[in-house]
Amino acid sequence: MKWERIEGNWSEYKLNARTRWSRLTRGDLDRIAGNRERLVGKICEAYGMSAEEAQQQLAAWRAALREVNPLR
Repeated sequence: MKWERIEGNWSEYKLNARTRWSRLTRGDLDRIAGNRERLVGKICEAYGMSAEEAQQQLAAWRAALREVNPLR
């Protein structure tokens, strides 16, 4: 799934992101507003991981979204 689609439809995806990264607050997700770099930064901050690890988790999350919504 292209990130632009996630960013453009963030309101549809942010609940799923919160389920995946439960340490992120609703306020965090509202401020992220679909911005990939902000999401990576917040994941790093909330979970104490490197940007590389956060990127890997984000890639896995996107792959899971593709499986749920294969036409997107």
